[in-house]
Amino acid sequence: MPRKRNTFSSLAALRRRLAHRAVHAGLRWVREAGAVTAEHPGRLRFGSLGAATRLAFPQGTVFGEPWIHLGEHCVIAEQVTLTAGLMPGLDLGPDAILRLGDGVVLGRGSHVIADTTVTIGDNCFFGPYVYVTSTNHSYDDPHQPVGKQWPRMEPVSIGPGCWIGTGAVILPGANIGRNVVVAAGAVVRGEVPDHAVVAGAPARVVRRWDPDAGWQPPLRTPAPVPVPEGTTPAQLRDLEELDGVSGTAGNTPGSEPAAAGTVPSSASGAAGTAPGSASGAAGTAPGSASGAVPGPGAARPEG
Repeated sequence: MPRKRNTFSSLAALRRRLAHRAVHAGLRWVREAGAVTAEHPGRLRFGSLGAATRLAFPQGTVFGEPWIHLGEHCVIAEQVTLTAGLMPGLDLGPDAILRLGDGVVLGRGSHVIADTTVTIGDNCFFGPYVYVTSTNHSYDDPHQPVGKQWPRMEPVSIGPGCWIGTGAVILPGANIGRNVVVAAGAVVRGEVPDHAVVAGAPARVVRRWDPDAGWQPPLRTPAPVPVPEGTTPAQLRDLEELDGVSGTAGNTPGSEPAAAGTVPSSASGAAGTAPGSASGAAGTAPGSASGAVPGPGAARPEG
């Protein structure tokens, strides 16, 4: 006999689905409505707020906005704190205290505390929970609580093109060059040269770029192969389809499976793979571990 359907269970499941959809739709609306942009700054009145810059909702602590200048095309994630001055309501003079260049990305939960000048160059990318500060507690007087002693302040400068890893701390007086990689959890102070990788607490240089010898010590992995300029999304989709076909075209009925690392004899082999390459991924350069993008010699489908 057919089983009787539990009407009450079905109604409860329907209510849960509807509630789930309503909650998520409401959250999406709140995030969109609460985001800060140049067109919709809300209560925040920054010294400048560039075109296409967006502060996600909910924002962290933000004060001293007249002395905070944000460039164009910046992405400020949720719960990011941006402050200028020791406390709200101070007159900090005519010049910007905290300045972000164009294309800066600040990861979720990061803090940029600018009691004196902090400058972050163009196209710097921060992971989550990075802490940048121009102020540090002092402990000169051993008889006074550290938190009650007047802090020390020094400017902070981060050059363009840097990557700051998750949980890194940039201390007062740090002067970081251009295209520097700061490892996750590093604690940085003082001078960091251009094109360097720093790690540790306190951070030290673990790799540098030499114009003659390249990266020293040498990189352990090959450089990713970029997508050729002018490649369209449709061409990338076609390459994915070719890669899927090549996974089965190499083994015809009755034939032995191809040995790992051999080049398929069929013309449909790995699209864009150079002869003798150990890779069968679409567009993968010889020795590359990546198969997501076409290599320089990748065959491009028409259209």
